[in-house]
Amino acid sequence: MNKSEIRKKILKKRKENYFKNLSINQNKFLNFLKKNKLNNKIIGGYYPYNYEIDVLKILKLLEKKNYKISLPKIRKKKQMNFFEWSFDEPLSISKYGIPEPISKKIIYPDVLIMPLVAFDDKLNRLGYGGGYYDRYLAKALKKKKIIKIGIAYSFQKLQKIPRNKYDIRLDHIVTEEKFYK
Repeated sequence: MNKSEIRKKILKKRKENYFKNLSINQNKFLNFLKKNKLNNKIIGGYYPYNYEIDVLKILKLLEKKNYKISLPKIRKKKQMNFFEWSFDEPLSISKYGIPEPISKKIIYPDVLIMPLVAFDDKLNRLGYGGGYYDRYLAKALKKKKIIKIGIAYSFQKLQKIPRNKYDIRLDHIVTEEKFYK
């Protein structure tokens, strides 16, 4: 199967399973960060869209535990940056219908939590095909080390994800069942 066939199949399955309330255990996720010495770091999250796993409860818990939260904004030419954000602050809706921070303060996360369409045992990530995260990481990793964590449902795991030279492998993938490293 090629990437677009995989996307179509998995996105359909994700939509069908969305209302089963599968979720990531917040406390296990927090313990995972502590165990990996990622306390009080800058977290890059995402606002769930298109039946992605809702990470807002995790982000809210992290903010209460003094982590600094940031969310992405899509820029021109398929670029993306992360901006500081707090749950006390309003969001604006992008042209894609995704809530984004109003903040103008660009921030580089230490830990990047990202959605994905599919993944494999080698921690390869298949996204929506726009290359936003790969482009962002190629730029941001020149500035600092970023721990890359994909969030997915266990059924999004495939035997092998097709890769190209621009695809950046993740450090961890977290599902409702397991933490992959």
